[in-house]
Amino acid sequence: MLQRDHGQGPLIAMIQAAFDRHPKVAALLAGLLSATGFAPLSLWPVTLVCLAALIILIAKASDRRNAFLRGWLFGVGHFTLGLNWIAHAFTFQDAMPHWFGYGAVILLSLYLAVYPGLATLGTWWMTHRFALPPTVSLFMLAACWIVTEFLRATLFTGFAWNPLGVILLPTGAAISATVIGTYGLGALVILAAGALMFAVHGQARLGGVIAAPIVLLALIGWITPAPLTPAGAPRVRVVQPNIGQEEKYSVEAEYRNFEKLRILSGAPRPAPRLIFWPEAAIPAYLDMEPDWRARLAGLLGPGDLLLTGGDKVYFKTVDQNGVPVSELAGANNSVWIVTPQATIAGRYSKAHLVPYGEYLPMRHILEPIGLSRLVPGDADFWPGPGPQSLTLPATLGRPSLKMGVQICYEIIFSGQVIDRDDRPAFLFNPSNDAWFGSWGPVQHLAQARLRALEEGMPIIRSTPTGVSAIIDARGQIVRSIAPNRAGYLDSGLPPALAPTPFSRFGNFLPALFTLGLLGAAVATRRRSR
Repeated sequence: MLQRDHGQGPLIAMIQAAFDRHPKVAALLAGLLSATGFAPLSLWPVTLVCLAALIILIAKASDRRNAFLRGWLFGVGHFTLGLNWIAHAFTFQDAMPHWFGYGAVILLSLYLAVYPGLATLGTWWMTHRFALPPTVSLFMLAACWIVTEFLRATLFTGFAWNPLGVILLPTGAAISATVIGTYGLGALVILAAGALMFAVHGQARLGGVIAAPIVLLALIGWITPAPLTPAGAPRVRVVQPNIGQEEKYSVEAEYRNFEKLRILSGAPRPAPRLIFWPEAAIPAYLDMEPDWRARLAGLLGPGDLLLTGGDKVYFKTVDQNGVPVSELAGANNSVWIVTPQATIAGRYSKAHLVPYGEYLPMRHILEPIGLSRLVPGDADFWPGPGPQSLTLPATLGRPSLKMGVQICYEIIFSGQVIDRDDRPAFLFNPSNDAWFGSWGPVQHLAQARLRALEEGMPIIRSTPTGVSAIIDARGQIVRSIAPNRAGYLDSGLPPALAPTPFSRFGNFLPALFTLGLLGAAVATRRRSR
């Protein structure tokens, strides 16, 4: 794929010699360092360098097995570091050994690494099958990356966390997500890494030609203004109570936790507000407990609405020695709309559940060997129907408006967050990031910012321990509360933009971009012959 430039510097020659001697170690180390491009470190230039190294390693692979193995080892390092926060979640589940969290990170990484392995295998095979020149191979890798990242987010319920394109958020080039979505951004990262690789190998002109459109996109992103919040926008208050996971399900802490939420919500006032509480904020079943509804309604002014997380439970009747007994059958992880009249104006139930977190797959096999789900309780959560727009009723001069909801993990799935036939004015993303250590919450926030960009829609995030934020329709953070701090945000609701191309057509556009990359590869190959 590449020919060595004999005029290169001694450092580059030394690095290439190391690649030749220890390609597997180089692939693993490059993958490990590439994860530093994600939050909280956001060292995106390091990721580009590491991907450039991966491109060189693909070119030097002697056969299909080595091509796959190098991509797979890159992925093992990449996911092991990037997903280290998962181990933290196991410290809150005493039914399993806490050390198993580290094993879970490694096992998950061994599986997820298959997808970059398939991308490198596909690139190597097409390069050798059709005798492709270096530029064409780069377009092939970018196309393969879109396909395999989409598959990673789809197969076996999908795990879309940390798509490669999220590293472009600090650069301005992420504005491309309004057209080509998150998976298309991943291809831009590959192209940028290829441009760097060509420049390092003495082909600066070729690298510049590839990099120029990406630089132009970054400039467009920087100069495109964020939408201004109009003076009459609905007022929102976002609450972050700083309730840790160890306190959340404690009966002893229930009163103290509610007091934090009450105080941070502020005293009732005549002006209407939308008050946002986190995922599973209350230990109550609101449709079954009128006293709890009255308790919440007492916090509201005459024009307020409370949007809070809380479970919806279902029971079944079983026979115990001839006596019918009611027992818990399942539950929904829900968001409830509570009115000042102590009524429920609507409910949304989470559709994309976390395997092993909210339900235990193959329970009859895994439970007997000591595995449990991470969320406490005996019954599994059941999925809701998918993206919906809930109508927030008009109150005291505030018109009714539509709200979409994506609870916690759901927000990471590109193209699956709104009802396109009933477009909402904003998205509410309540979450419980207290599980996620120090790396997980900021990575989660970055992915929410991508959804705002893709859909041209503001997002409200309320979490127990951070990061709670108000995100505008350009994916910029308007206001936020740092992790592990109690606080609230008072603001006008940022406006939505007109539907973006991605919001209209979803992941059909990244698919077209894939075909465009393949078409560019074919055209470049013909010109080079």
